[in-house]
Amino acid sequence: MPFHLHFDESDLLRCRFALSPLWETQAAVRTLLRPGQHGYHQPWLRRIRSAAAGLDLAPLRLLMPESGHNPDFLSPPPVGPYTSFEEEIAGVRAIDPLLIREDLALALTDQPGALDSPAGRAMLADPARTLRELAALMEQAWQVLVEPDWPRLRALLEADIAYHSRRLAEVGFARLLGELSPQLSWTDSTLSLVGMRGRHSRVLGGQGLVLMPSVFAWPDVVSGYEPPWQPAVIYPARGIGSLWTQPADRTPQALARLLGRTRADVLCALDEPAGTSALAHRLGLAPSSVSEHLSVLRAAGLLTSRRYGHQVLYERTPLGIALAVPEHRAPE
Repeated sequence: MPFHLHFDESDLLRCRFALSPLWETQAAVRTLLRPGQHGYHQPWLRRIRSAAAGLDLAPLRLLMPESGHNPDFLSPPPVGPYTSFEEEIAGVRAIDPLLIREDLALALTDQPGALDSPAGRAMLADPARTLRELAALMEQAWQVLVEPDWPRLRALLEADIAYHSRRLAEVGFARLLGELSPQLSWTDSTLSLVGMRGRHSRVLGGQGLVLMPSVFAWPDVVSGYEPPWQPAVIYPARGIGSLWTQPADRTPQALARLLGRTRADVLCALDEPAGTSALAHRLGLAPSSVSEHLSVLRAAGLLTSRRYGHQVLYERTPLGIALAVPEHRAPE
C-alpha cells in the first residue's frame, strides 16, 4: 500500500539532503538482527560478529519489529547536512521523556508479545530511565558496529549527496525521486512510496522533507518520522556493491581468462558508474574499443546503462558484481 506525502510550494523550498550516523547505527543494528536479509553486508557481518557478541541488543530488538513502527526518537532527523554522532546522541538525551511514551507504545504494539512483556511494561512505566538506557545502548552500538568504518561510510554517503544534488539541479525534484528508487514517484505535488505496510497520508504543512542516503537501509526505502519531527525519506545510497571489498591491484586472472583481459579490465574498472570516455582515460584505451566492450558486457547482462543528459553511464549488475568483486564470488 502506498504512503503519500503532500507538498505545497513552501515544502519544496525546505527539502534538503542530510546524512545521519545515528540513523546508520540503528539501521546497522537491524541488519545485525536480521543477517539473512542483507546480502551485500555479509563481509561486514562476518567481520563484526565477534565484537557484536558483547552487545546486549535485546531492548533494541524489542523496539524493532520486522514490519511496523520503529521509534522516531531513537534517531531523529539530523538538524544539519553533516551532523556528528555526538551531536545527534546529545539531542536524543535532551528529549523530554514524556514525549517518547507514545512512540514506545507504537513500536511495542507492532512487535508480537512485546507490549505485555515485563521488559515492555518496564519501558513504558519509566520513560526517563528507558531514554537513558537506550541512548547508552545506541552509543555502544555506534562504537562497535559503525564508528570503525565511519570514514568509509561517510565518504560513500557524501558522494551520494553530491551526485544527487547535481542531479536535482539537472532534472528537477520530480525526476530525481524516481532515480533515488523505483519505489518513489511524484504526481500532483504528492510524493508516493510503494511497498510499505498499510496506508498513510501526511500533509507536510511547510516542514519540507529530508532526503537521507543510507548504507544499511539497502535495498529498502523508508518514509520516516511523525510530528514533531521533520519528515524524511531514507533511500539506498549508490555504490554499496563494492563497499566492503578492498580495491583489487589487478583484474583476477580467472576472470581475464573467462572474458578476455581487456573486457575483464573494463568490468573491474566500474566500481562506480562511469561513461565511455572516463573509462577509456582510466584504462588507457581508445574510446571506440571501450565502447565495444561495454556493449558486449551489457548484452551479457553484466552491465546496465542509463542516460544522463548527453552522457551514458554504465554500472555493474548484481551478476557483474559477483564476477568482478572476489567477495561476492562463490568459493572455488
